[in-house]
Amino acid sequence: MKHFLLATSLVLSAPAAMACETATIGDLTVEHAWSKVTIGAGRPGVFYVEIKNTGTSDDALVGIATPAAEMPMLHETVVQDGIASMPHAMSIPVPAGQSVLLAPGGYHGMLMGLTTALKEGDSFPVSLSFEKAGEVTVNADVLSLRAEGPDCADAGQ
Repeated sequence: MKHFLLATSLVLSAPAAMACETATIGDLTVEHAWSKVTIGAGRPGVFYVEIKNTGTSDDALVGIATPAAEMPMLHETVVQDGIASMPHAMSIPVPAGQSVLLAPGGYHGMLMGLTTALKEGDSFPVSLSFEKAGEVTVNADVLSLRAEGPDCADAGQ
């Protein structure tokens, strides 16, 4: 009976733990991957994540891919003369010894041509391609429209 209760509690806690998933490739750690609910598949989605470079060499995020969207791209929110725009970013620098946050209001992934609406509680894989380190895949959890990130990001996990 104890084993059954332990197994049940582990299964029920799995979705919460998934939001705090960490993947490592070389000197890079990728964690806290998330997205927001979309109104429908006709609207673009977003992708956010934290990338830490513990090495001594700079790297760069050069692309993302996901089966959730036909045309995932890297963008940066830029405000000039009080007007915000989101131009395509060819790459996102990941300097040695530093962290880069893809987050609302800055660098982020735009998910154009969604294959289906993103619903709260769902998750989808995203492959990140780095100039030097190569490719790593993480699962992005879909959070509410009001979310500012997964709970584990606030806890520093």
